[in-house]
Amino acid sequence: MVLSKTFSESDVSVHSTFASRYVRDSAPRFTMPENSMPKEAAFQIINDELMLDGNPRLNLASFVTTWMEPECDKLIMDSVNKNYVDMDEYPVTTELQNRCVNMIAHLFNAPLGDSDTAVGVGTVGSSEAIMLAGLAFKRKWQNKRKAEGKPYDKPNIVTGANVQVCWEKFARYFEVELKEVKVREGYYVMDPVKAVEMVDENTICVAAILGSTYNGEFEDVKLLNDLLVEKNRKTGWDTPIHVDAASGGFIAPFLYPDLEWDFRLPLVKSINVSGHKYGLVYAGIGWVIWRTKEDLPEELIFHINYLGADQPTFTLNFSKGSSQIIAQYYQLIRLGFEGYQNVMQNCHDNAMVLKEGLENTGRFSIASKDMGVPVVAFSLKDRSRHDEFEVSEMLRRFGWIVPAYPMPEGAKHVSVLRVVIREDFSRTLAERLVLDIVKVLAELDTLPPKNSGKSTSLEDGKKEKAEEAGREIASYWRNITKARKMKLAETQAGPSVTVIAK
Repeated sequence: MVLSKTFSESDVSVHSTFASRYVRDSAPRFTMPENSMPKEAAFQIINDELMLDGNPRLNLASFVTTWMEPECDKLIMDSVNKNYVDMDEYPVTTELQNRCVNMIAHLFNAPLGDSDTAVGVGTVGSSEAIMLAGLAFKRKWQNKRKAEGKPYDKPNIVTGANVQVCWEKFARYFEVELKEVKVREGYYVMDPVKAVEMVDENTICVAAILGSTYNGEFEDVKLLNDLLVEKNRKTGWDTPIHVDAASGGFIAPFLYPDLEWDFRLPLVKSINVSGHKYGLVYAGIGWVIWRTKEDLPEELIFHINYLGADQPTFTLNFSKGSSQIIAQYYQLIRLGFEGYQNVMQNCHDNAMVLKEGLENTGRFSIASKDMGVPVVAFSLKDRSRHDEFEVSEMLRRFGWIVPAYPMPEGAKHVSVLRVVIREDFSRTLAERLVLDIVKVLAELDTLPPKNSGKSTSLEDGKKEKAEEAGREIASYWRNITKARKMKLAETQAGPSVTVIAK
């Protein structure tokens, strides 16, 4: 008896993972593949590419949380399939969000009675929170101008040049002029005096930053409030303040409880904070809190009933995950005031260790402040031979991701390196980073200056060798691909395999 079987490319592979036909070709990039593949193969292909990403724990560029306790990880995975917007289906999740809003509002000293409900909402991050707060200010200003019979087509907002890009997005998306106060060397945040000078009758609010992205410094919200109160009194305006506390909102209440920056100041009408920064939750959660119900125009709140009950909503997006909201509630009750205070104090202490280590090298000037977000921003004292960007690039050899960038408008000639100290950045890592920076400096000292003719010729030689190597590699792979195609064509044209059984 003769049995015959034809083996084709569509047969399920019986090879080991890395001998499988699914890893012999490049992963799909532009078009969906025609056929399915085993789940193990899909996982391995993606997992292998992800190995080339940086290590999140060593990403010192980011303010975003990179570690949570395993118990919270489990809560996140157990709720990852819940769509938060289905409030009628997931009422407990909605209740947890409301609890978070109230806890954060009380943390920010909102004028609430024991039984009052805070006004606020969870967002995807501080960017969405800022959009919502900005829209509320714009609508309130427009309504007031309409009632007075005055033009309402040229709103503006006053900020420092050091604001995060989300403020620029708000201004462009919602047609609001952005009036920026330039910084200056040695003073890298908004000057309250200059900010108030820029305020006019079309200003919908002044945005103060509690924790600058550039160096972690807190802006003087108390002085801004006092100056603005006086200007409002003289002009008859009622220009308010929004505090962008994305980074500092979960730091100041625990480390600097006497610092007045929040709803204790009468002109502060709304505050945003990032739960996924020092709120200690993975990326994807922010909060915006309003002082009172009157500060959030009712016409911006939508009521929907097609999910089972009347549900008020004020967000830019509709569907979103429940996991991060649940994780935020976990952190608030798990750590409590004491736990958050311990975490923030430890971050601050580690920042001081890093700062002291850098100062001891004698090579750096520190651009950050001791009071603020636990960030260490520093620049080279001598940039005649090498600059901060070279230090940043060479630190990647040790696994560290430390950004280098110029300061904002008014001090663009100043470049800094910035290290963000997060909960999972230990004292040992701080000391290790200093050692690696010293190694980088020693190596840079042996290299020719970046602007010398010798350096240029050296770079040209490297570029020429790289291009030659690239041509050789491209030629090699073309030949390999051609050989594979020829072999495949011969296989498809050949006879089927015949198995003879006796």
